[in-house]
Amino acid sequence: MSFTRRGAMLGGGALLAAPAAAQNTRVLRFVPQADLASLDPVWTTATVSLVHGFMVFDTLYGTDADYNVHPQMAAGHVIEDDGRRWTITLRDGLKFHDGEPVRARDCVASIRRWAARDMFGAEILAVTDEISAPDDKRIVFRLKRPFPLLARALGKVTSAMPAMMPERIAATDPHRQVTEMVGSGPFRFLPAERLSGARVAYARNADYVPRPDGVASRSAGPKIAHFDRVEWHILPDPSTAAAALQNGEVDWLEYAGNDLAPMLRRNRQIEVKLVDDRSCSIFRFNHLQPPFDNPAIRRALLGALKQEDFMTAAFGDDRAAWKAPVGPFLSGTPMASEIGFEALTGPRDYDKVKRDLAAAGYRGEKVVVLQANDFPLLKALSEVSADMLQRAGMNVEVVAGDWGTIVQRRNSKNPVERGGWSVFVSGLGGAGTLDPVAHLGLRAHGERAWFGWPNSPALEAMRREWMDAPDEAAQRQVAQRIQTQFWQDLPYLPLGEYYRLMAHRRGLVDIPTGISTFTGIRRT
Repeated sequence: MSFTRRGAMLGGGALLAAPAAAQNTRVLRFVPQADLASLDPVWTTATVSLVHGFMVFDTLYGTDADYNVHPQMAAGHVIEDDGRRWTITLRDGLKFHDGEPVRARDCVASIRRWAARDMFGAEILAVTDEISAPDDKRIVFRLKRPFPLLARALGKVTSAMPAMMPERIAATDPHRQVTEMVGSGPFRFLPAERLSGARVAYARNADYVPRPDGVASRSAGPKIAHFDRVEWHILPDPSTAAAALQNGEVDWLEYAGNDLAPMLRRNRQIEVKLVDDRSCSIFRFNHLQPPFDNPAIRRALLGALKQEDFMTAAFGDDRAAWKAPVGPFLSGTPMASEIGFEALTGPRDYDKVKRDLAAAGYRGEKVVVLQANDFPLLKALSEVSADMLQRAGMNVEVVAGDWGTIVQRRNSKNPVERGGWSVFVSGLGGAGTLDPVAHLGLRAHGERAWFGWPNSPALEAMRREWMDAPDEAAQRQVAQRIQTQFWQDLPYLPLGEYYRLMAHRRGLVDIPTGISTFTGIRRT
């Protein structure tokens, strides 16, 4: 079935009914990793919503490809009172998509909503006496103690996004999703054209004022939109997406299936390449419900874990595309070490794992594995996960659905027989695993933690100790102790690191590093 025909059948003529401008060279047609189930990049940690968020919204600071932080919406800041007072001044000319100017009070409300959802943001609130807007241009943080990481938090490029919204929208309860998409970013969301499971569309924000200086890199520097319109075409089947790219019906696949890469490379009109930015695949336990509320049962599975099997299933045999063994911190960065790797190497002994599980107290409790069937990467990782658990003698049930359904179900803290879950697989952006501060998987403060809700006072104490460390050498020492504790508590199983394989039509140049963004990229 052709892409055009499939779009017409699934979307009620969605593709054929798209505006005539879709044939213009100023239109970029993109296939995202999954459907956009949630529009709110603060409410959800789904990467697809983060990508959407960076189109519609902007941030006070930006992070470049080397993880350095630069002012973005901010013109700059002044630090006074021995580090306890930050005054951030907004750039001139910033406007929301509804024509209203961006005011400091909008940013204060946005920071508070984001900080109520995000672990890094929570650290800001914990050390803040007051966030105020003395006028339309200035945001003032009055802190209990110095917090040198403030700009880094406000410029993070991992979920949840510190998106600046109008005050009236940012006033929404942090536990409710925002659906009105009014930001100040380089693109405007077109709600009338959103067709769930088929298409999402954006128009260039003609009033956007790019930063006048710096180098465009990740979310930092000038954001120049060269396309008048960006269309997301939802094509969860990799073969259908590959055929659409070959036929010139789309321009860019965010994820190109490894098994399809050789075929795509034979097409001279297509370029296939690894994105120079790593992510980490993880196997996340539910720590609230049996059997994985028992740390000994979690540890017993280390004897079954073979990271290479997961990486090969999802990313193929090319070792340039992935890395194993890995631990909790991004390999090759200052906080990473090989502490505990002995548990990941050597032959896997499933008979021993079964004995260890029995000794730990496993008595045949059902293990529900969530599997996103419309997300090929996660589907492959979930299938290997289920196989590993079954070979270990566990009572496994796979619950499959689309990614949006899986994202909703992983919110549940109920037992499995009441709609809960035991395991899901996901990915963490490498930028979020450089250290323990913004690391979603390492945060272990119980029911306030990321889905899975691990509780480890030891990990939490060492996280605070890392933040108070006087220099990088001291931070590395704490990080080594964190990694030792990680293998004891096992908030998740690391499955390996990978480079995203993408494909696009030749003629697209300057595709940014990191998460998919739509500024800078142009057609020659």
